[in-house]
Amino acid sequence: MEQHSIEKATFAGGCFWCMVSPFEELPGIHKIVSGYTGGHTENPTYEEVCSETTGHVEAVQITFDPAIFPYEKLVELFWQQIDPTDTGGQFHDRGSSYQTAIFYHSEEQRQIAEASKAALEQSGRFDKPIFTPILPAKPFYEAEEHHQNYHRKNPAHYKRYSKGSGRQDFIERNWSGKVDKSDLKERLTPLQYEVTQNSATEPAFHNEFWDHHGDGIYVDIVSGEPLFSSTDKYDSGCGWPSFTRPLRDYNVKEKTDLSHFMIRTEVRSREGDSHLGHLFNDGPVEAGGMRYCINSAALRFVPKEDLQKEGYGEYTVLFN
Repeated sequence: MEQHSIEKATFAGGCFWCMVSPFEELPGIHKIVSGYTGGHTENPTYEEVCSETTGHVEAVQITFDPAIFPYEKLVELFWQQIDPTDTGGQFHDRGSSYQTAIFYHSEEQRQIAEASKAALEQSGRFDKPIFTPILPAKPFYEAEEHHQNYHRKNPAHYKRYSKGSGRQDFIERNWSGKVDKSDLKERLTPLQYEVTQNSATEPAFHNEFWDHHGDGIYVDIVSGEPLFSSTDKYDSGCGWPSFTRPLRDYNVKEKTDLSHFMIRTEVRSREGDSHLGHLFNDGPVEAGGMRYCINSAALRFVPKEDLQKEGYGEYTVLFN
């Protein structure tokens, strides 16, 4: 890939542990580094930044290909990870080092970020003014190794922290794609409604996608968020669509399901909060050993030739 097509995006969104997973599995993302920026000291340590004496904030720097995943979409996703009205930090993390900011690397990025901020302000989503400043990029200093990809190195602690900090609840409360259930009853078939809203299970072998073999992606029937790819679909013999992994881990969430006198892991979509199915550990070993057993009624298929026109153009790279 030609070097001139690669850009950097730098976002401060509070604790940098929580700012990697929303971006890491997007197509066109080459690298995400946690670090410090915006201050007046060189090569600061974590302790120095936390002391609030350096002027630095915790941030992530993303190296990406805008031809695959545009900067506009990165900014849009950034807003959905933060409370942009908070002037004193983020969630339970208080202090100037946890303040939010967008650091632009070009005039084009500045204009995109300013327009996006103005649109968010005008949307009326928040009662308070949007605080997050848009600033020119300054030297970025990589954080210590144990902070890089913290969510993968320490998953249990990360999940407790992310939940306990209040970030998850805020995101679900302010950014979820939930729609009025009366509207859903009109838009969905009875089976689609029962599956996605009441956690029903459709019949095995008598559903739309259990033996579907087209090239494309599967999106949430309710919210449209991309969930699975045909490149990860396989025949498990169970009678429901089976996938070895989601398109992005971030787009699905797992919950313990104790119904029917069993202990299972339920899979739900993050934005739409739709019930999708269940996760089992009996999948192909060579592909990670997991089986996402998903209800067809929770999905809509977008063939590869329609990805661009339906707004999923970044996923065309999966089928080149």
